[in-house]
Amino acid sequence: MNNKFQGTGVALVTPFTKEGTIDFPALGKLVAHVIENKVDFLVALGTTAETPTLTTDEKQAVLRFIVEQNNKRVPLVCGAGGNNTAAVIQQLQTWDWSGVDGLLSVVPYYNKPSQEGIYQHFKAIAQATTLPIILYNVPGRTVTNMLPATTLRLAQEFKHIVAVKEASGNMAQCMELVQGAPADFAVLSGDDDLVLPQLAIGMHGVISVAANCFTKDFAQMVQLARQGQVATAKDLHYKLLKGINLLFAEGNPAGVKCVLQEMGIMQDTLRLPLVNVSAATQTQIKDYLKSI
Repeated sequence: MNNKFQGTGVALVTPFTKEGTIDFPALGKLVAHVIENKVDFLVALGTTAETPTLTTDEKQAVLRFIVEQNNKRVPLVCGAGGNNTAAVIQQLQTWDWSGVDGLLSVVPYYNKPSQEGIYQHFKAIAQATTLPIILYNVPGRTVTNMLPATTLRLAQEFKHIVAVKEASGNMAQCMELVQGAPADFAVLSGDDDLVLPQLAIGMHGVISVAANCFTKDFAQMVQLARQGQVATAKDLHYKLLKGINLLFAEGNPAGVKCVLQEMGIMQDTLRLPLVNVSAATQTQIKDYLKSI
């Protein structure tokens, strides 16, 4: 497959200082950590980055910083989506996209568009940029499920719609995407706990939350599974499974930031409406980290 968005992508968190400002030194440490531990590509300004709480200036500053820190070592994707099509197009036309290799664009949320509305939304976005686009279907957050027929219609019509991050958790839907996808169209997981079985049915990788912190083991698991070494990958899957569940026990990225603080990479500060994990979950996370 001729597609640079395969294997392990990591949806980077945004570190904050205790005062709530962006912690750029910590972000630099995180970028170095995930690249050194063999992720295949980076994703900036996704949901895991707490993007809804960032100002436009902060988003642009975070993106430019990640571009500089990455220095073209691995492909870089940036989130560019929303439920106002015109506003997304304006962003595409006005931001500096140098150093960015692709866009991740989520299904419109809250508005609850029809399948035709989803198609027209992404058609308008595709016509507004030449950058490669990864569609993002996450009905648990958006309410609306982009059906495989809509995804495949877009993939077939626009050559620079190159992948989908499929976070429906619906294995039948995932298989329909794999079976119907054009030759160089990547079907990526958005569910860290399902990555191994999804790779087994022919998906091409993942955009992962867990890869922020369990980077080396997670990236190795994905690589081994893609090479057909399923037994070894399965051992890593079960080693990581409890940790992955703990990351999401009280919302994302609260669990990730708790782990990254324990690792000495950043503070576990979040912006409201998100809050830190409870003391009980923090204790479980600490015990899990000791066990591995």
